[in-house]
Amino acid sequence: MSSLFKPTTEAEHQVPGHSASRTRGRLIPRKVKFDWAKTPLEWIPGRPFASHFINEINMILPAGEFWFCRLYNKALPLVKDEKLRDDMQMFIRQEAMHARAHGGAIAEYLQAHGIDTERNTRIMDWLFEELLADEPFGRKVPKLLERRWLVFRLGIIAAVEHMTCVLGNYALDNKKWDDAGADPVLLDLLRWHGAEEVEHRNVAFDLYANLGGSYLSRYYLASIAVPLVIGLWADGAAHLLNQDPRYAGEKFSVWKPKLWLRWAKESRSGHLPHPLQLAAWQLPFFSPWYDPEKEGSTERALAYLASSPAAAAAQASGQSALKLVK
Repeated sequence: MSSLFKPTTEAEHQVPGHSASRTRGRLIPRKVKFDWAKTPLEWIPGRPFASHFINEINMILPAGEFWFCRLYNKALPLVKDEKLRDDMQMFIRQEAMHARAHGGAIAEYLQAHGIDTERNTRIMDWLFEELLADEPFGRKVPKLLERRWLVFRLGIIAAVEHMTCVLGNYALDNKKWDDAGADPVLLDLLRWHGAEEVEHRNVAFDLYANLGGSYLSRYYLASIAVPLVIGLWADGAAHLLNQDPRYAGEKFSVWKPKLWLRWAKESRSGHLPHPLQLAAWQLPFFSPWYDPEKEGSTERALAYLASSPAAAAAQASGQSALKLVK
């Protein structure tokens, strides 16, 4: 086949003799400790819609991030580049802490306020433990397709990690929350997590490229992942909103325009990204020249992480270092 028509892999754009990793320095896994005792359900005063919408993030993330960890452990033996391997190991430890922190918010914050979380977390468990499992719906993947199935899922992670990076930028930049008197604990959760997403923004793409992911597959994987994540977020948020007596008559649903129109309206206050803006932020990932390094500032992320109250609280309590998740 002529090279003109041969789909190139992302790895072909890497410089020979250089590491497959674009991450500067070494990633740092950080312990955090959050005290949810005083955090109100309406954590942005006067903004219940935005509060519920962002609270849904706590239910989307844990199952997915533990799934990231499992896949990265599975991919580690396939990676020979030592720097990228170290990036992956530190990524696993960071993602495991993210999952635990948001899982703690489910149990100690949302459930403590009487929120039904089981329906939303059950959907996420099904997605990652059934549909996207090593053996989807219990069916063994043929040996010849095992690597392709792994790289396919790593491509989904790369697309999602671009989303989490740009949302991390949003969390770090958004002073409207502070101006509204938002709860400092939940703000710290969002910004600590967002800053680490910015810090490790290169890893998922570097791994996908190193294992032979192509631009064409990246394009269609992002076309699947982006609407799926936005849809899951909206669906879960609708379930939270429908539990609030103030929205009892609304009957929000991801399938009804009412939810999306209300989301767009509420975004004008600056406490939520507009759904179209959120979609537009994903466009750079579709470019053949996409470079995750350009999508955020490591220095700004590290500056926040150095001042995170939750990280300081964990250090003060003498919590031990994170271990790799198997």
